[in-house]
Amino acid sequence: MEVRRRPTRTEPSALVMPPLRRSRAAVLLLSLTACDGAQSALSPAGRDAERVLTLFWVMVAGAAVVWLVVMGSAVYAARADREHSEKTAGRFIVFGGVVFPVVTITALLIYGLALLPPMLDLGPREPRLEVVGEQFWWRARYRYEDGWVEVANELHLPTGERTAMTLESPDVIHSFWVPALGGKVDTIPGRTNHLALEPTRAGTFRGACAEYCGQSHALMALHVVAEPPEEFERWLAEQARPAVAPEGAGRRGAALFLGQGCGACHTIRGTAANGTLGPDLTHLGSRAHLAGVLPNDADAIARFIRDPEAVKPDAQMPAFTMSDDEADAIASYLTGLR
Repeated sequence: MEVRRRPTRTEPSALVMPPLRRSRAAVLLLSLTACDGAQSALSPAGRDAERVLTLFWVMVAGAAVVWLVVMGSAVYAARADREHSEKTAGRFIVFGGVVFPVVTITALLIYGLALLPPMLDLGPREPRLEVVGEQFWWRARYRYEDGWVEVANELHLPTGERTAMTLESPDVIHSFWVPALGGKVDTIPGRTNHLALEPTRAGTFRGACAEYCGQSHALMALHVVAEPPEEFERWLAEQARPAVAPEGAGRRGAALFLGQGCGACHTIRGTAANGTLGPDLTHLGSRAHLAGVLPNDADAIARFIRDPEAVKPDAQMPAFTMSDDEADAIASYLTGLR
């Protein structure tokens, strides 16, 4: 008679544990990779972001001290084999429950408040940049000579210099935040707030709206290009120029752009398009991203023209009824605006 051995309870776990360990290791590695990148507060590229990161680590250290003291006290109380007098218990409550938390929290508060004055410093120059949060994109206006230069969803800042900006909103509360460069500041209807950023190294850093503002809140992204001051001034001078006249096939796209009424909402300087409701498209082709979330190429532009809400739900731009050929022609024209 054959006797079949019933599997023990440890055998299944022996088969399951290795994959679980591998998956846990993979999750740990993925979490570590999130500490770096274009939208990481743990990889600072600005003077204010460095101060925020320092405060974060100090707060972590303070929390660790509190946790160790509390857990140590709990373990001691659980394992102690003698009774304590009421006098000893009273002292423990006073020093452990009142004195220690008050001293620790007060020290952290004082340290945190000491970091505020440098972060509130707007620098020696008057704000030359206005940022307006709108559903669901960012309008940026630079003061240049006697006028203004407007861009959308892409800021340029000089490295090593403190750039002050004003923050406003015409619709709902948004929150301007570029984690790698500094802290967040709300844009509130009817109020003007201020912020200054000082990039310490060149690069492109992703920002976002940090205050829920509607269906496409998570898609309200922007990119900040930090570059040497001379490159920034060159970029600003180029953005101040009117659009280059289209040639060849681009002329049809330009005619369709005006014929379809796009110029009622968008501006292309140097043309009859002078709308102010939507983003300024004068040099759209020079931007790396479209609407903050798409690659800036002809296919993405045509897709956005046909159905903006498919990209950003509840977007203010209406969908246009036109043939694919017409949308492609307009997209080709806009791509050439550099």
